[in-house]
Amino acid sequence: MFGWEFPPEISGGLGVATLGLCKALAHDADVKMIIPKNVPNFNIENIELVGLNSIDPEDIEVLFGTEPTPKIPILPSSFKQPIGPYSSVLPSEFLDQTYYEYYNAAIQPFEIEELYGGDVIAKVIEFEKIAVAYCLKDDFDIIHAHDWLTFLPAMHLKMITGKPLVIHIHSTEFDRTGVESNNWVFELERRAMEMADCIIPVSNYTGDICVQYYGADPHKIRTVHNGIVPVSTKVDAKKRKGNLVVYFGRVTQQKGPDYFVEAAKKVLEYLPDTKFVMAGAGDLLETMILKTASYGIGDRFYFTNFLNKDKLDELLLAADLYCMPSKSEPFGLSALEAAQFGIPVIISNTSGVAEVLPGAMKVAFDDVDKLAAYMVASLNFTGLRQAVVAADNSSLNQITWEKCAKEVMQVYESLFNETNNIC
Repeated sequence: MFGWEFPPEISGGLGVATLGLCKALAHDADVKMIIPKNVPNFNIENIELVGLNSIDPEDIEVLFGTEPTPKIPILPSSFKQPIGPYSSVLPSEFLDQTYYEYYNAAIQPFEIEELYGGDVIAKVIEFEKIAVAYCLKDDFDIIHAHDWLTFLPAMHLKMITGKPLVIHIHSTEFDRTGVESNNWVFELERRAMEMADCIIPVSNYTGDICVQYYGADPHKIRTVHNGIVPVSTKVDAKKRKGNLVVYFGRVTQQKGPDYFVEAAKKVLEYLPDTKFVMAGAGDLLETMILKTASYGIGDRFYFTNFLNKDKLDELLLAADLYCMPSKSEPFGLSALEAAQFGIPVIISNTSGVAEVLPGAMKVAFDDVDKLAAYMVASLNFTGLRQAVVAADNSSLNQITWEKCAKEVMQVYESLFNETNNIC
């Protein structure tokens, strides 16, 4: 299995979901998890965790002491640009020669400080080179890759070994850039879907995107919704005056932070004691800070930047309402995390989590008036809050990583049962 971010080195839901699946899957399968950066002494029971940054230089030389392995004519790019897991990239020409130049560069130990900083393209290709060589020394049955950052080594291994390839789609370039997607990330995702024996999207919403915009074979699609780690703490009745509304996630165009701010402005006309928290980092953070100031509501907003899990739990314990107005959200683990604390959630219609939280309040991502109305109603009417929380609690009981792992195991088994290796 290939992953890019993995706790405690995480940037968002991708790392959390990868860990949750791995821990549950390890009860039924031998999992070797290959990641770019491993933290020393960070061990998980039943999982062999391999960080390429921890491989000694001597071992690198041993790995490449044999004949070079075949190369994949894919992932061309000649520009250097910081790329986040959910950020967009500029269109570029598909120049395969550039990929070969990256790939055929001198082998060196894999060194990485920031997963998404600097030249991510070079990191992705270097990860492919060493990961493929490392994996070829072992025997295995299934290749499983999480999102585009790890598709290259997975595809390469399939070309060499012929083993079944499963790609897990947590987010797509379409989610980040929309219908105008036309860059090497989109093309890499498309080719991976074409080569994969099975495609696991985290929602039916994402599965439909794979078919409609990437031309994926619908017979390869097997939706597996994410799980959640249960929490025992719930929000008690508040003794303080006022209301606290929370947004947490990346502050990027995809997540709709501008709609949150627009709705907050309207809410404050009716409930002036309300406070808002935007917890997260992203390229629109400064823009959102300036926007609240221009509206004269800056004193009602708190911008926390990225919060670790402990700090996020503290925030949710104090929250009265959670909002996720994403333009395109493949799943939305943050909504589940909020719902677990017994607070009502408002989510966009264009989110995968709506499929597993049918009781949540849903709005079109750009319907600011309705979003604001739902906020006011949720904060004003106890009966509505209780009804939404009760419905969400009923759904949460069915959302587990064990259920997720069981469905992934069924995907694996189907690949061995089908003569044509289509799940």
